[in-house]
Amino acid sequence: MKEDFLHYVWQYKKFAFTNLKTVSGQELTIIHSGYYIQQAGPDFFNAQIVIDNQKWAGNIEIHLKSSDWYVHHHQTDANYDNVILHVVWEHDTDVFRKNNTVIPVLELKQQIPTEILSQYNNLFAQKKWINCENQISFVDEFTISNWIERLFFERLEIKANEVEKLLQKNSFDWEATFFQLLAKSFGLNTNGEAFLKMAESIPYSIIKKERYEVESLEALFFGATGLLESENEDIYFNDLKKRWNYLKHKYELKIDYYQSVQFFKHRPDNFPTIRLAQLAQLVVKQHQLFQSLVNVHSINQIYLFFNCNVSEYWQSNYVFDKPHAIKNKRVTKNFIDLLILNCILPIKFAFGHVHGNIIPELLVGLASEIISEKNTIIDKFNGIGLVSNNSYQSQALLQLKKEYCNTNKCLNCAIGQKLINFTT
Repeated sequence: MKEDFLHYVWQYKKFAFTNLKTVSGQELTIIHSGYYIQQAGPDFFNAQIVIDNQKWAGNIEIHLKSSDWYVHHHQTDANYDNVILHVVWEHDTDVFRKNNTVIPVLELKQQIPTEILSQYNNLFAQKKWINCENQISFVDEFTISNWIERLFFERLEIKANEVEKLLQKNSFDWEATFFQLLAKSFGLNTNGEAFLKMAESIPYSIIKKERYEVESLEALFFGATGLLESENEDIYFNDLKKRWNYLKHKYELKIDYYQSVQFFKHRPDNFPTIRLAQLAQLVVKQHQLFQSLVNVHSINQIYLFFNCNVSEYWQSNYVFDKPHAIKNKRVTKNFIDLLILNCILPIKFAFGHVHGNIIPELLVGLASEIISEKNTIIDKFNGIGLVSNNSYQSQALLQLKKEYCNTNKCLNCAIGQKLINFTT
């Protein structure tokens, strides 16, 4: 038994709601159970109850045992002075107000239906992976479908919140913000933060001035990530290094710290050198990155937007001074799909949020056209019956696993709530 179960029971009135009495035998009527706002202080605010014909308005505190009031030191916290009812699973001691009157207590142990308790215990019994893995097949498609949509937008909103923080740092310059977010996405998980630091360290006004020569952009990107700090006899390396030193002096760039980029465990096509070269080509090709993309609603147009190769040098190199046969190193469709999920959709959501015109159907539609991500989490969900056919669904399932399953928040999950209320 956990306290959050009692919160759930109280919030959704999953107990015998009539003919209630306090532990001292007083008649109790609940007019309003209060608001569950999950902040510091009592669990439910602004409740209304009647005890022996006396109406009370105030807050509700919930514990497994009455004595938890003292365990949590509520007697010394003024936030609890306005508690009008103490709701507990088991009453084991009286709790007194500062004026020495006893706070009324409702004991729930005999009030919750046995089938609710049984479903709760089944849900939280020891499992191999997630709590509901043996029961999820009982949940109806309507509940699953609605919950998947909610989870998708929850995950998207978390990403969009980061976009809006970046936007504020950039004084609401959408072009600069999009470039920085794009740079982070090109760096993937391993080099994302290093690429973001690079993008933040170069004022976007400089990038706009230098975007007409890919060599200048490569010099800026490679220089600001520390890739030109070593010594090398390669001609192109030294050309970029000279450009970097010139541009750094010209624009008075002060970069005191380089966050190291990682090559280890990356396939060559994901080397930071190749991703930075692709990013440079994209900036040359698309002079107004955000303006060019903000009104694009077709996934094929997005694929076309990102259709670019690397410069001539990088077509035959993965790193400096180690040439190979010329190879096409265009941005792949799979990589663009990652950019859509981690960059395009979040910034479209953030743009719509700021301007009050979010288009849910567009965002769902774009994600639905991308094939489902493949990883162990999605594979295991597929194995227990939650099949993911596209990235709209897989993004939702990743949110479900991270924010609900991993943290045992089954009582905040539509699937968990359905199972607890399930009756055969």
